[in-house]
Amino acid sequence: MGTCPIRCRSNLTILENPPEREIESNQESIIVSLYDYPSFGPNDLTMCMGERLTVMSDDGDFMMVRSSTTGRDSYVPTNYTAKVTSRWLFTGISRLKAVELLMHSNNQTGAFLIRDSETNRDCYSLSILKRANSSYLDCVKHYRITILQNGWVYISPGLTFACLHDLVGHYSEVADGLICRLTAPCFIHGLDNAREARPVPTAIRRPTLNWKDISRSVIFRRKRTESDNSLVSEGLRDAITSYLQMTEGNDHSWDT
Repeated sequence: MGTCPIRCRSNLTILENPPEREIESNQESIIVSLYDYPSFGPNDLTMCMGERLTVMSDDGDFMMVRSSTTGRDSYVPTNYTAKVTSRWLFTGISRLKAVELLMHSNNQTGAFLIRDSETNRDCYSLSILKRANSSYLDCVKHYRITILQNGWVYISPGLTFACLHDLVGHYSEVADGLICRLTAPCFIHGLDNAREARPVPTAIRRPTLNWKDISRSVIFRRKRTESDNSLVSEGLRDAITSYLQMTEGNDHSWDT
């Protein structure tokens, strides 16, 4: 189960630990957009949903932000954005918005985020993507994270954790009852561009060896020159030579 490294810095007992939400608020956070803005045309966008924003100014209800994808500045309502802490804890998003963010094409099975529960103000919700079928809503599964009075958290009552970091660490190693193992936080433009630009592996298939095209002289050739494009490697040639020597006297027809 482990011990949360943040809590280790305190000499308090477990029952005296500060609430989990207070601890998470001390972590470094970023601002992420929740909408395409403005919404009347893709060519006029000044920011895109799911991208990291740079806050230029903040007056409470509105903020001036700079897009990491378009480079443009926008004056947007604060509720058009969300604060993301510890890379996966989203503050100020709904269940539906969590689904929209996780359904981004750069997210694969196991992508996840944690958010405030909509049905219980004293709980979190874990949202996990699993690309198993074509149904939009069925791709994302939601789990309630309950917070105990001492600040510990759990999804299953039989397995509690000192903090959200411990919970995420455990379910990143094993699904343990969840729909799948946690693999990566929800994709964020401007923060995870390496995932977006990841090259597709190239499959190389070696030519099929046609034994009918192999002559005895090719097999027993001792040295290969730079211009020798024979499909028979030195190792394979040595193996065949050894086999023929052991079975000398049998009729082996290698010439075609």
